[in-house]
Amino acid sequence: MGARSNLYPWAVFVLTFLLMMSDFISRQVVVSTFPFLKAQWALTDTQLGSLVSIVALTVGLMTLPISLLADRWSRVKSIAAMAIVWSLATIACGFAGTYPQLLTLRGVIGVGEAGYGSAGSAILSHVFPESRRSSVIGAFLAAALFGSVLGVMLGGVLATHLSWQGAFIVVGIPGLVLAVLYPVVVRDYATVALVTQPDSADHIARKMRVVDGLKELFGSSAVCLTYVGSGLQFLVQSTLIAWLPSYLNRYNGLTPERAAIKAAMVILLGGVGMVCGGYLADYSSRKNYRRRLQLPALYAFASFILLTTAFSLPPGSKQFFLIALGGFVVSAHAGAAVAVIADVTHPGLRTTALAVQALSSNLIGLAPGPFIVGTLSDAFGLSSAMAIIPLASVGAAILFQLGSRHLSRDRAAD
Repeated sequence: MGARSNLYPWAVFVLTFLLMMSDFISRQVVVSTFPFLKAQWALTDTQLGSLVSIVALTVGLMTLPISLLADRWSRVKSIAAMAIVWSLATIACGFAGTYPQLLTLRGVIGVGEAGYGSAGSAILSHVFPESRRSSVIGAFLAAALFGSVLGVMLGGVLATHLSWQGAFIVVGIPGLVLAVLYPVVVRDYATVALVTQPDSADHIARKMRVVDGLKELFGSSAVCLTYVGSGLQFLVQSTLIAWLPSYLNRYNGLTPERAAIKAAMVILLGGVGMVCGGYLADYSSRKNYRRRLQLPALYAFASFILLTTAFSLPPGSKQFFLIALGGFVVSAHAGAAVAVIADVTHPGLRTTALAVQALSSNLIGLAPGPFIVGTLSDAFGLSSAMAIIPLASVGAAILFQLGSRHLSRDRAAD
């Protein structure tokens, strides 16, 4: 019985991890099809960037209501339903006959993916102890980058050897299989009653009012600064994932297939960096909890230095080496940032709090990033656009550092 109990959390982790990979394969497969779409429909870079941004935009807009539903209904059933929607929408993209049709279907993918990251993080926060949360959630969120790697790579290979339509159809199928399997294996935890801490005078816990819920979500300075800091850092990450294949294709003279594979290597390093970043945050915060946010501040500033320097250099091996190092640290903050929010927030609102984090990450970073770079690229060239965007990491570093000053107090007040 003990062995089974020890294996169960890891079984949950594996399935939740694989679904996150499916999520981001569906989201990022489009970026390697940019050269084919540009040639077939004569699209501008702004239009191409919009195919990425529309997913993050709908994720951001729908994350909060869907996560609220998951928190009060069922996280497991919600996850299965989300996976079915994003998988079917991805398959349908392969049958799009015009740019508006493809853009609309990409938006539906976002509706399906909304709430998944927060619901999955909440499930993992429940089955693993607090001492492992940064590591486990960092590894879970790294699945987004590993999924992006496969999405970028498969998009280039399948579009070259099959068609861009076939690329969408093929990558949409695994999510349907996982959606059926997930509720068979994973047990949901009981919905936590929304009650306040017992009053100091009469020691009675009262039902949480709307104002109490808002205070839980936004009353912590550390959490609010983490929401915004994560958004700024994800702005940089999202542009690197969305536009690096096109950058390598245009400036390094690589074919779409080779550019996709080389960009996938950088994204893969980002996934490794996310796992390592979460582990280091767990380890270093055992003696000083403030380091849970001090390390993300360091990661963000390092990504600014590396990526700004890289895109200021001429194309070549030295530039690619610095881009790869920047890719390694640009997402390393994610596990610690989500763990901080999970640690400080009321368990009954944990999925909702993580949804607010997803909302800020999508609306501040993931949605506008690719669109902004596409617009700047049309005006000044893709190389100049890629050199400007890492400035957002400076803001992220400052916000994480400020948040660390409030962290111990806010956690004690929870």
